[in-house]
Amino acid sequence: MESTGRYQKDQVNLEGVVGTEGGRRPTGVPTTPAVAAAMGEIAPSRLTEVPEIPKRRQFTAEYKLRILQEASRCTEHGQLGALLRREGLYSSHLTTWRNRQDAGTINALTPKKRGRKANPVDPVFQENQRLRRKLERLQNELEKAHTIIEVQKKLSRLLSKPMTLNANETSE
Repeated sequence: MESTGRYQKDQVNLEGVVGTEGGRRPTGVPTTPAVAAAMGEIAPSRLTEVPEIPKRRQFTAEYKLRILQEASRCTEHGQLGALLRREGLYSSHLTTWRNRQDAGTINALTPKKRGRKANPVDPVFQENQRLRRKLERLQNELEKAHTIIEVQKKLSRLLSKPMTLNANETSE
């Protein structure tokens, strides 16, 4: 161990745990694979990179059918668990796929699109909406027409009355 003044270099033990010798307390933190590869403990090819955003797995209908057939052939204790571990699946996958298979055809096993479902096009609903918009537009036009008629009536009354002059004013 080399000592440089007050600070001492870290040492790596066989388990890959970094600790400080002679320090106040050992950290006991295991090294990351990248640090272990840099120190030459493991080969860089064994490093696995984790994507920043996990991607949802999607299985094809053919894959699901193949796995369901393999699962139905499992008769001995532990075979089904080994199949699930090998394929990286959960037992809930098999349950869901079996239920969908029982309910319908191979199309039931195809992945479903996630997110909000689009409203089905209903011609009666669309016609109803179109007529409501037209009714609203016509009601607005009718209100405008009533307002114009009221203004014309008031103007007609005002203009039909003779104007009287005050006593101070004389007509010349």
